[in-house]
Amino acid sequence: MLNTLRNAWKIPDLRNKMLFTLGMLLIFRFGIIITVPGMDVAKLATMVGNNSLLGFFDTISGGAFSNFSIFAMNITPYINASIIMQLLTIAIPSLEALSKEGEEGRKKLAQYIRYATVILALVQALALGYGLRHYMFDSGITSILLVAIVLTAGTAFLMWLGELINERGIGNGISLLIFAGIVSRLPSGLQTLYNLYKVGTTGIIEIILFGVFAILIIAAVVFIQEGQRRIPVQYAKRVVGRKMYGGQSSHIPLKVNQAGVIPVIFAMSITQFPIQIAAFFPDSGMHKFLTRYFDWGTWGHSMLYAVLIVAFTYFYTTVTFNPVEVAGNIKKYGGFIPGIRPGKPTSDFIQRSLNRITLVGALFLAVIAIIPMILMNFTSIKMYFGSTSLLIVVGVAMDFIKQVEAQMIMRNYQGFLK
Repeated sequence: MLNTLRNAWKIPDLRNKMLFTLGMLLIFRFGIIITVPGMDVAKLATMVGNNSLLGFFDTISGGAFSNFSIFAMNITPYINASIIMQLLTIAIPSLEALSKEGEEGRKKLAQYIRYATVILALVQALALGYGLRHYMFDSGITSILLVAIVLTAGTAFLMWLGELINERGIGNGISLLIFAGIVSRLPSGLQTLYNLYKVGTTGIIEIILFGVFAILIIAAVVFIQEGQRRIPVQYAKRVVGRKMYGGQSSHIPLKVNQAGVIPVIFAMSITQFPIQIAAFFPDSGMHKFLTRYFDWGTWGHSMLYAVLIVAFTYFYTTVTFNPVEVAGNIKKYGGFIPGIRPGKPTSDFIQRSLNRITLVGALFLAVIAIIPMILMNFTSIKMYFGSTSLLIVVGVAMDFIKQVEAQMIMRNYQGFLK
């Protein structure tokens, strides 16, 4: 990885892209220290430290929530809007047709996602403002609206930063913002762990086991992310004019985890959303029910989290990989899978293979995500920086390196052609 980054740094264009990406992440981190006016931040930080869900949310946002900065809601509304738009694209024929119109269609859908992000951000910001009104110096309607407007503007700004990284930088902008937030909390997490050991709350054995567990998680994530099943494809020989084409063997790489860390991020956003909405009614039965049974670390939340991860893994894999299209391309260029007839039998075979291998990847993501919640019930370590965070960090880092390598290969080809 370091060798790849060092070689990329020597290419002026790539170096500029990497510096631009780093600059956008620094702006994000600078925004963390700008607090929303009118909030008692010290009192709020104490409450966040005693709340499991908010503690986890604070880790993902890079400390923005405990500081109640302008980026306190992070990029969660944008992720929720993307999920809703992808579901609507499948359900509504006009949106499905729009998604197939090429670049113009994608721009139109991106515009719809931006509108939906602002609406969802405003709803969530109003819920937060109302639910946290006791932590304001003035809990009137004007203060609540001010908090909501500032938080909505912060989310819109983060959405813009993410899109700028996509256009002018390297990597997925939204994933990198989440990555930066999680990594920035690592030093404070280690400091907290040391303080727990210093006061005798946590033993050295627990710390060692936690370190071994983290290393195993990283190794497992890399193993699954790189794992794939290669379906062999044979191309028949054919004569075009005076030249003969084909006759070579190839393969279709089916990744064990085709969706990457996206299902984890999606599931994380969905599980947070109901409790934030319930904050509108802090004294209601709904709020008490959700807080009691679906707060972060509870069994209800763990099961719901796992089910959503499995569901989103299959959903995102279906969106990004089309077996019918792959089978059509194989048939078009005179290829076939040994023992399988071209056309529909080929697409059915690829779909069955994909379903089986996706199940392994989905169950892996689900198990890795809920392990810290289970361990927290048996140890004194509050593992907000747990396997979910490690999963996102490792997955985003690997995706970033792959994109850098792809950019380097593309430039090498361009230099060869020149």
